[in-house]
Amino acid sequence: MTERTERGQFAKGYSGNQAGKPPGTRNRATVAAQELLDGQTEVLTQKAIAMALEGDTTALRLCLERLIPPVKERPINGITLPPLGDSQAVLTALEQITHQLASGELLPGEAKAICHLIEKYHQTFEISVIAQRLEALETTLRGRK
Repeated sequence: MTERTERGQFAKGYSGNQAGKPPGTRNRATVAAQELLDGQTEVLTQKAIAMALEGDTTALRLCLERLIPPVKERPINGITLPPLGDSQAVLTALEQITHQLASGELLPGEAKAICHLIEKYHQTFEISVIAQRLEALETTLRGRK
């Protein structure tokens, strides 16, 4: 028996369908709409193109969005970072990125991604240095015994 609140809703942690909806199950309305459009896509596409050519800006935008999807990522050209061998080099690289962001050469998302990459690189570099120093200390201690 499923637990319900006073208002008849399922209590937290309980559901009428413990297994849940099977993965890949599609919404009935979406399936019905797709069935109605089956076989009509070419006709509808031609109509949208014709409307766009007649000056319908909504149809034009729809056609262009399909032809040229919005750019989500792009290569970042013109950025050179110094070798990130120490903390000072990391600061220099971050200053450079901040300057390029402020001047409009980099978008905020690009600057954030590059800064994140530099941060992860520096963390990995520091861990590597600590591991080398620890290994050297252990070797020295073993030599004393």
